[in-house]
Amino acid sequence: MGTEVAVLGGGCFWCLEAVYLDVEGVISVESGYAGGSVPNPSYEAVCNGDTGHAEVVRVEFDPQRIGYRDILGIFFAIHDPTTLNRQGADVGTQYRSVIFHTSPAQHDTARALIDELGRGDVYDRPIVTQLAPLPDYWPAEAYHQRYFERHPYQGYCMAVVAPKVAKFRKQFAARLRRA
Repeated sequence: MGTEVAVLGGGCFWCLEAVYLDVEGVISVESGYAGGSVPNPSYEAVCNGDTGHAEVVRVEFDPQRIGYRDILGIFFAIHDPTTLNRQGADVGTQYRSVIFHTSPAQHDTARALIDELGRGDVYDRPIVTQLAPLPDYWPAEAYHQRYFERHPYQGYCMAVVAPKVAKFRKQFAARLRRA
């Protein structure tokens, strides 16, 4: 059996990328853009909110080592799926919570997990995560790739990315990539 791909938006792609790079069973992670109307958008155009794209990560994983539901479980734990078009101080549709599924099976798994989390006592507010088929995907510029790894002491990375990575490492210690 081959690899699978998950495309997820949960705020700034630097946060998601940094977390998924630490996950056992993940083959590769790439920051990019999906869900908009402009081919091959630039970061500046996406940040202006004019293209309709979300900042996303494209996570390639080995389903024999980690399942899609587990990939989504991490996703829901490391961002706030109850805030519409924002994560913390990052505001705009480019920061929306979204799962772009690539197959009917992914859709069904995501829908079931969203419904399950919505029925539980996990969140104080309703989940607003969008679920949509992947219409397109565009890699982000090279300087966005592995950003946290290359700039751990940059202000945003220290204040926002590092705490999310630390939370993941604590909550999902069993899922950490082995050296």
